[in-house]
Amino acid sequence: MPVCAPEELPRVLGSRIRQVLRAADNDHIVCLRCPISPIELPVWLAAQDVPVKFYWADREGTEAVAALGIVVQYALETPLTRQALQPLEDRLQRADPEVRFYGGARFDGQAATAAYWRPFGIGRFWLPRFEVRQQASRYWLVCNLIPALDRDREASIIEALAALQWPEVPLASVLPLPVDRCDAPDRTGWIHNVKRALDAFRKGQMEKVVLARQVRYAFGELLDGLALLQRLQEATPGCFHFYYQPDPDTAFLGASPERLFRRANGYVWSEAVAGTRPRGRTEADDARLAAELLQSEKDRREQYYVQQSIMEELDPLCETLEADAQLSEMTLARGRHLYTGIRGRLRADVSTGALLEALHPTPAVGGYPRAVAMEAIRAWEPFDRGWYTGPIGWMSSRTAEFAVAIRCGLVAKHYLYLYSGAGLVEGSVPELEWEEIEHKISDFVNVLGLEL
Repeated sequence: MPVCAPEELPRVLGSRIRQVLRAADNDHIVCLRCPISPIELPVWLAAQDVPVKFYWADREGTEAVAALGIVVQYALETPLTRQALQPLEDRLQRADPEVRFYGGARFDGQAATAAYWRPFGIGRFWLPRFEVRQQASRYWLVCNLIPALDRDREASIIEALAALQWPEVPLASVLPLPVDRCDAPDRTGWIHNVKRALDAFRKGQMEKVVLARQVRYAFGELLDGLALLQRLQEATPGCFHFYYQPDPDTAFLGASPERLFRRANGYVWSEAVAGTRPRGRTEADDARLAAELLQSEKDRREQYYVQQSIMEELDPLCETLEADAQLSEMTLARGRHLYTGIRGRLRADVSTGALLEALHPTPAVGGYPRAVAMEAIRAWEPFDRGWYTGPIGWMSSRTAEFAVAIRCGLVAKHYLYLYSGAGLVEGSVPELEWEEIEHKISDFVNVLGLEL
């Protein structure tokens, strides 16, 4: 099919929409695609007058999607489990293979929800009305339809298609500066919490816990979440980039280096990531920091707990399972981590919901053992993580990919909430862990162009 110009889309794609809706009256989800010319996805997303927006780009830079609106949505009423997602997975079996539901979930579905996280709920997965998908150098406009639901909406769907904007003007490059900052916990509270964790390690109650901090910046004007996303994406190659706007005043965005899992062709890929060092200012300094991380007993122990937990959780779901023989380094533009790749051949009956339930949260964001660490986080952290450190991504009937939502922030009107954590094990030093998180947050603020 030849590439459609924007002015041709209402006629070309509109004709196919009418044909589908007039030919069927079932709940089979239909995915219509029309080739289009390349476009900047965040710019396209920002131009649309639709309240619900979503953006996803994979870590390899080969695939991205900008999505609008909701055809159907599954909102979680309980924490993320395979049972909670079963109705969605059943629905996907009655869908075109290209159909995807996008979404994510809270780090802790049992914790109390702060007011600024309420628009996100415990978790939700939805089918968007329109998508622009990029795969390598090819672009498509996608329209998702459910004839049984949409037959009476034909006119409004065609109208919405015609109302799509195709801008050529880039997003604003000048961003405001913050006027106030609030830390939760503050330095005193953080040191107290780390000492609590060290005491728990000495008593043998747990082996690792990941404690986080929230920094709230206030601004004198409303923030443009998509402008922040674009700046973030330009500065952080080699990451998963995501943006979820549940309403016009709120958005969750980030650049995560960490894959929770990918499934395709009967296989699953996950990874154990832990330990952090910055990049060096010179080649020699960079090599020194790499060697320091790879030789650090504390960081290697922290990474080992993550790897062992993932292997334990995946083992019952896989016919075969293996991890990289050697510990390696994940090198990013602005940091580095210890890394082990994990891959398995899935058993025939394993659902995406089962993988999410098994792997979230990993010890990279929670701790080990999981249940004890989660209890400590609920008791000690004086803020709501919301979707920070939760899973975010997409799923279809045959494939799925989810990242761990780290290196992220929540935009809520005049406020920006930033989050960062540190993995604590025996031997952690409270003051050094504070400085590590302070470096991560300051680096993130500077990446966003909000230099202080």
